[in-house]
Amino acid sequence: MKKILGFIGLVLLAAIIYYGFETYPKLDLISGFSSKSIASGHFIDNRSLETIQQGDNDIDMIDLAKNEIDETAKFASASVYGLKSRKAIYREGLGAVLIDENFDVNKPYAVPKRTKLDNNLPFPYGNNEPKDTVFSTIDYKKLNATVANAFDKKGEKKLRTRSVLVIYKDKIIAEKYADGFSKNSKILGWSMTKSLTATYFGILQKQGKFDINKPAPVAEWKNDDRKKITTNDLLHMNSGLEWEEDYGKISDVTKMLFLAEDMSKSQAEKPAIAKPNTRWYYSSGTTNLLSGILRQQFKTQQEYLDFWYSSLLDKIGMNSALVETDMAGNFVGSSYGWANTRDWAKFGLLYLHKGNWNGEQILEESWVKYVSTPTNTSNGQYGAQFWLNAGGYFPDVPREMFYCSGYQGQMIAIFPSKDLVIVRMGLTEEPDFDFNGFLKEVVGSLK
Repeated sequence: MKKILGFIGLVLLAAIIYYGFETYPKLDLISGFSSKSIASGHFIDNRSLETIQQGDNDIDMIDLAKNEIDETAKFASASVYGLKSRKAIYREGLGAVLIDENFDVNKPYAVPKRTKLDNNLPFPYGNNEPKDTVFSTIDYKKLNATVANAFDKKGEKKLRTRSVLVIYKDKIIAEKYADGFSKNSKILGWSMTKSLTATYFGILQKQGKFDINKPAPVAEWKNDDRKKITTNDLLHMNSGLEWEEDYGKISDVTKMLFLAEDMSKSQAEKPAIAKPNTRWYYSSGTTNLLSGILRQQFKTQQEYLDFWYSSLLDKIGMNSALVETDMAGNFVGSSYGWANTRDWAKFGLLYLHKGNWNGEQILEESWVKYVSTPTNTSNGQYGAQFWLNAGGYFPDVPREMFYCSGYQGQMIAIFPSKDLVIVRMGLTEEPDFDFNGFLKEVVGSLK
């Protein structure tokens, strides 16, 4: 019996050592993700610590973190087993930022100047309530049933949809929110932010201030073959640069999001492993590099910050929107855009209407075609920071659909010929949430 107990003890000890060996290097990332998520969710959307822990942070290993909020100093901290404590501070206008021990919390910082749309118009071209409109061409019974079925029934926790909004001919024809969420709730779009980032290049191109087909202005590449990489290649995720986009381990993307001071440099420092336009590979580092390139277009930090709001977000009335910055002051264009569901829908409508917003051409029509045209080697799945259905990824959904997509199933789906935009925000992706079936049924409700 002593031998058996001794053997069991050795096995348990080995298991503990192995678990510690595997887990310890990840603690920075676990506590980093957790503290950042807590700070953002609490200070941007006023969610309670308990709500965030039970919702946003109930992810394998992330749920190991112990979290605290300091209301006075406006920060959240997290640690795992008392180890690797991390802190994320909140700054009004810039959101939450995960900081390291070298970050000077007392250093002055610029904040974007905001302008609220106030024109007494109903949604979507104003912030007043939309006018009720009933279309004879819509099967409302089918539509409402489809939307209702996108949400969990009481006591369930599988679909985890937070909001659904359907807009047809600029009118809201369906809108529903999960308990605890409303039309005013600001929800993180994750990688839908990439589509926002791309849009700024379209705006600059329309203004004649940037040429995406010229070599990307990256100083580190001037003396090697990377100098051939264009901004167009970066927008298409087709630069040929090395990158690992794996959120389940210590990888390029997790080190960038939870350890890097200047996220715009993470991709710039990587070597080329293929020629441009020959290897499509999804990279959040590429989008943050694009954000850094945008920063170069302005003389001051203030101009850079203001441009993201004055040229797009506030111009189309996305007044709830907030894009968070990294420690170096760059917008985290890959991942950290927040807005309420109606405002995310406005962004979709801008593209539905080929860059025109209530009579003002913010983007050239050619830009909308550009982002929705498949990039080489993506099998019809990707354009320029937008996802596509051209390759039939969703088999029962029109091939014309292009969409913004974010971690855990955030989506703005755009159907040009249907005059339709569908927004779904939540905490689950496929296969738990059937996007193909959901989109098929919503489109099918239009007679």
